[in-house]
Amino acid sequence: MDSGWLVLLSVAFGLVVGGGFMALFHVAERRGNSAVDVVNPAVPDGVGQVIDALESAGVVLDPSNNVVKASPGALATGLVSQQVLVHSELIELVNRVRSTGEPVVQPVQLARGPFGDASMHFLVRVARLGSRYILLLAEDHSETFRLDEVRRDFIANISHELKTPIGAIALLSEALDPAADDPEQVRRFAKRLHTEAARLTRITQEIIELSRLQAADSLRSAELLDVDHLIAAAMDQNHVQAELRGTTLVKGGAKHVQVFGDESLLIMALHNLVGNAIQYSLDNSRVGIGVRVEDGVVEIAVTDQGLGIASEDLDRVFERFFRVDQARSRNTGGTGLGLSIVKHVVENHGGDVRVWSQLGRGSTFTIRLPEASTVAIAPQGDSR
Repeated sequence: MDSGWLVLLSVAFGLVVGGGFMALFHVAERRGNSAVDVVNPAVPDGVGQVIDALESAGVVLDPSNNVVKASPGALATGLVSQQVLVHSELIELVNRVRSTGEPVVQPVQLARGPFGDASMHFLVRVARLGSRYILLLAEDHSETFRLDEVRRDFIANISHELKTPIGAIALLSEALDPAADDPEQVRRFAKRLHTEAARLTRITQEIIELSRLQAADSLRSAELLDVDHLIAAAMDQNHVQAELRGTTLVKGGAKHVQVFGDESLLIMALHNLVGNAIQYSLDNSRVGIGVRVEDGVVEIAVTDQGLGIASEDLDRVFERFFRVDQARSRNTGGTGLGLSIVKHVVENHGGDVRVWSQLGRGSTFTIRLPEASTVAIAPQGDSR
């Protein structure tokens, strides 16, 4: 074969081999792009902007139920954490829509936090978004449920509890006129009137506070908080009362622990617990506030050396207006709402509160809250 044909065959062979390599390169490139799309999926055009603009919770999920887009509301309400749906109830709805192709609209009750009995109520809509994705929208109806509870409880509680101070004020005012010529009697009745009026004021203020806690989402103004600061503020608010009773306040345990929440509400809850511990302890005793962190849970325990609580009353101490000792509560100015307020504050922060007590051995009330590092924190503005 002459050299001309050899040259032509060499060129042809080179073209074939080069074309084969180019084809393999394009196939590999397409497969690589497909793999990138799976690892870094992108929602359809325009959907991302809509999700970002939602005030309510909106989530887009890929075929593996990974969250590829979530609204600030979905993060703030704790529906999404680390790019996955937190609640199994929502995952079940997503799987149903994926298998049937039919959209779902359903009310769902979800736990507010990893522990505790507080819950959130949502109207959830789930539907396909194109061929690959699932769109989940959750409208928070928790405030509506809380308002209904507040209306029912307020009427029942207020009608019963206000009878005592109002009746006492009415009787004392009637007794003042016949005693007008007896200064000693007038002073005694006036002092009683002042006491009952102050009690009526405390009851009214605490009912308003409790109603506010039940009727609104306290975490709308949540921020990163230092537990040491919260405890110091609560101890400072009870400093005068402790000195009058000769009570020593002691803090111990973990330092520099952080939680996510409303500063004023958490200080109020701790203030109520410390104040109760002082009131229901013997004079010249000791009240301890300890902090512990374990498995992402912050525990703040308030321990007193008081008279303790009977076992049959432990399950009722957080009820509105419940008093373990009616006579002692009346003498100390207790309204029976302090622990109920503590319970609602803590539950609104996704936690719970527990009590241990024995007669003659004192009591320990423990607030449990998620540690800040375990909570998905959405940027502010986005969203006894």
